[in-house]
Amino acid sequence: MSRSTTKTTTSNDDNGRRGRTGRLKRCYHLVVSNALYLLLAPAAAVLCRHLSHITSSSDLAASMATLRSAATTANNLPLATVVLLAATIFLFLHRRPRPPPVYLLDFVCYKPGPEHVVTHETFMRQSAATGDFTADSMAFQQKVLQRSGLGQRTYSPRALLVSPPNPKLLNMAEARAEAESVMFGAIDALLNKTGISTGDIGVLVVNSSVFNPTPSHSSTIVNRYKLREDIASYNLGGMGCSAGLISIDLAKKLLQDVEHRRTYALVVSMEAMTLNWYRGNNRSMLMASCLFRMGGAAVLLTNRGGDRRRAKYELLHTVRTHHGADDRAHRCAFQEEDEEGFVGVSLSKDIMAVAGEALKANLTKLGPLVLPFSEQLLFAACLIARKAAAAIGRRSLVEMIKPYVPDFKTAFEHVCIHAGGRAVLDAMERSLELGEWHMEPSRMTLYRWGNTSSSSLWYELAYTEAKGRVRRGDRVWQVGFGSGFKCNSAVWRALRDVDPAEEEKKGGNPWVEEIHLFPVDVPKVESVVVVPAEK
Repeated sequence: MSRSTTKTTTSNDDNGRRGRTGRLKRCYHLVVSNALYLLLAPAAAVLCRHLSHITSSSDLAASMATLRSAATTANNLPLATVVLLAATIFLFLHRRPRPPPVYLLDFVCYKPGPEHVVTHETFMRQSAATGDFTADSMAFQQKVLQRSGLGQRTYSPRALLVSPPNPKLLNMAEARAEAESVMFGAIDALLNKTGISTGDIGVLVVNSSVFNPTPSHSSTIVNRYKLREDIASYNLGGMGCSAGLISIDLAKKLLQDVEHRRTYALVVSMEAMTLNWYRGNNRSMLMASCLFRMGGAAVLLTNRGGDRRRAKYELLHTVRTHHGADDRAHRCAFQEEDEEGFVGVSLSKDIMAVAGEALKANLTKLGPLVLPFSEQLLFAACLIARKAAAAIGRRSLVEMIKPYVPDFKTAFEHVCIHAGGRAVLDAMERSLELGEWHMEPSRMTLYRWGNTSSSSLWYELAYTEAKGRVRRGDRVWQVGFGSGFKCNSAVWRALRDVDPAEEEKKGGNPWVEEIHLFPVDVPKVESVVVVPAEK
């Protein structure tokens, strides 16, 4: 038998085994999920059989008298006590005060104009024209772009695209202009899309990690839109790419507070690049400059019950985990000066390992909230079996019982993973055993927009909506990573179908006009032509 035939036979056998395993697992989930009904089925059958023998009103009266007698008999006191206790617990759980639900009315992602488009060749030409980078640094940037997963239509601010480059434009005024164009562009589109008056906004949360001028971005927004004097305004800085979900969590807590009844919360997530383009030759700092691009998003939340019928999503859970107590995690994404005095964000070699540990901690808290009982049962059984084998000293048995990774695809219909880079997405796909369909929004966002920091999760959800995939009842998981080191999650439930045609009519979704072009095949290594800088 030829080698190719052997490989084909082995592949078919593996596919067959996976198919049988998948069918068995689906049957298992079906049985466990419906265990209560399966247990009650015999009792229901007995009751139906008993009722079938009742042929007259006298038989029915006799049966009722028997039940009343049984209920008042002293021999049935333990049973009556158990029933009463169960009813008390049921009423207590359902009468506990619950925080008011928080709804996502709508959101908008900013789309810069064509004058901001940057190709790989444009990026390399601008870098070469500065004269700041050595030949080794230029070669490294070219290599990063080739393997980055970014496409040829991402966006950069005006100051980075002027030819020839002008260092004098890398100033506070240009950085403010970039930030304001992103913030105001997204907010204007959101207010137009929702029809909400600025006077109804009672909470404002803005996050921008590395560019934080005085007055703050939140104060700039208050001034621009003349928001009311008693607004609860917050400006989050230095919290990295996961700050968008931290802003959502903060807004949720404020909306669930009694001081903020029947109001709206405006959340703005963005990053400004103008003052943060690294011009040195430290490779750990060059990586971030190659991947980050211009972008931002504005989100409108509310606790008004009357808005539920037109809201898109309900916020079910937010889970935050922080590994800042560990020195290695704290320094894995660190802003500092290099040997030449240039400021940049250094990404350490430990960042992938740290991100994996942070994700594990986050999933440990998130799992019990979202996973079906059948998955939790499998995880618990595997954990107990491994601990029992270790307790009796059977190391070979411990190695034989592999740790069970819960299938989070059973908990969510859609997954939005921060598009921090191709390596991050590849690692998430492997560790969570996600398929191409679940990874598509994140990969296409990285390709089309680059790493837009904390706003990338909203570009991914916008992609899912533009594809017409969001249906009523669908659950969406957003997960982001950020400096510190942090891993944060948010879980949403769709309250209605999202119609792409309606999205295109209302505006604010940056994908709708070109969604027919996606998904695209992203090569592992893309050709980047380096054009000599003009002298």
